[in-house]
Amino acid sequence: MFDFTMLAFTIPHRSQRLKHFLIVAILGFVTTVCPLRGVMAQVGSGETQSLWTRAQGEDWPRMLGARYDSTSTEKGIRTNWGDQGLRVVWSAPTGEGYGNGVASHGRWFQFDRFEDRERLTCHHAETGQILWTWESPVTYFDAYGYNNGPRCSPVVDGERVYVYGAAGKLACVSTSDGKRIWEKNLNEEFWVIPNFFGVGASPLVYRDILWVMVGGSRPDGRSAADLSVNDVPSSRPNQCALVGFDKRTGNVLHRVGNYLASYAAPVVREINGKDVLLAFVREGLLAFNPSDGSDERFYAWRASSLESVNGAPPTLVQGDVLIGEAYEKGGSLLKIGSSGLQAIWTDGKSRRDQVFRPHWTNPLVIGSNVFVSSGRNEPDTDLRCLEWSKEKGKVEVTTTWSIRNRDRMTGIVIDNHLLLLGERGVLQLVKPNTSRFELVAEMDLTNQQVPGEQRPYVHTPSWAPPVVSHGLLYVRGTDRIVCLELIPTS
Repeated sequence: MFDFTMLAFTIPHRSQRLKHFLIVAILGFVTTVCPLRGVMAQVGSGETQSLWTRAQGEDWPRMLGARYDSTSTEKGIRTNWGDQGLRVVWSAPTGEGYGNGVASHGRWFQFDRFEDRERLTCHHAETGQILWTWESPVTYFDAYGYNNGPRCSPVVDGERVYVYGAAGKLACVSTSDGKRIWEKNLNEEFWVIPNFFGVGASPLVYRDILWVMVGGSRPDGRSAADLSVNDVPSSRPNQCALVGFDKRTGNVLHRVGNYLASYAAPVVREINGKDVLLAFVREGLLAFNPSDGSDERFYAWRASSLESVNGAPPTLVQGDVLIGEAYEKGGSLLKIGSSGLQAIWTDGKSRRDQVFRPHWTNPLVIGSNVFVSSGRNEPDTDLRCLEWSKEKGKVEVTTTWSIRNRDRMTGIVIDNHLLLLGERGVLQLVKPNTSRFELVAEMDLTNQQVPGEQRPYVHTPSWAPPVVSHGLLYVRGTDRIVCLELIPTS
């Protein structure tokens, strides 16, 4: 059994700096100390004491940020990274997994697998010191040869942090001391046929409801433990695409959608003055009222191939919903009206002509422009800028520039820049120029050595989106988390 007391973290001396540039565009988690209205009202206001000494900045408590749009409001980022790059503040090894952690109350919550247990580790966000750990046994083996760790990021809401494991175990843990509050096995409770790569859509908290993409099926007499990906073709959805739980007790409150699960994190966005939960499930886009699960609407959008997934989160472009997949159909722009979800633009049938094909990368939206890593795999992937326009009711999409970097990238919009992280471990800082690709700085974390160890800070692939909180940038490789100083304290 792995002894967590042996888990070391590394804080390099200030004189030890990275030697190369790196650019980053990232997904985020953000919170504030005050209760907010609308979408932001889901951020908790518990009693957990903050450990931050870096007073300026905001928390990042969940996937895609507090606004679910991969944006940060923080200012003052370093734009001149120099030959040595950003300063490494601390780093620590992780277990198996693909999800990045989250930052809240001066704590960094990292969820991984160690041997036969899934572990939530709480670090001091500024030093990396381990404050506590919580573990739960897990049985999961990836059918396609990927690692067996969690795919989802934790979700922090006040005094509680929620984790959703690769085998469907959902748990609520105290943020202050790591004690379990409640725990449920959703794969057993809802008879979930294992998805191709296990559970992979991070949950969200809206007010008093914890919304989780479950995607269960009607039982056929077998135990849920006997199910495998081979049963997906014969699945019969059981009205639990999304399940709303009481965030305090874990009791089921709502079941929405007769569909299966996907790998796209659900989001809550304000549309026409109302909060709408958008879930890009296996079969298409599901939209409903996150307060009670009412006003359900659906738009079918998925590739015809059985072994395909919807993995990119939905986003908004000037009030309309943009979804996309990389296997066959490309993108579609939807308007939510009284008659439901209506497509006002769709990609062409030829993949060569399709302009919006995110696999699992998150689109970054600034006004009418979308910056996205488009393509299924490295050989057909590029980074591009798309411009959307409406003339006399007709939607037009123009690719204003693209670079064939063959490196799928996630990112964040921060301080009038795009902060991008490629799967090969390269960070890039880019100006959101709509006429050309404008690189400001970059840094290759695969070329930087951990002090005292014969290994780089990042082993690839780095698929987890980075996080920015209180001026610190958190990047996760396959087996290590690295904290860098993006915004100086003075």
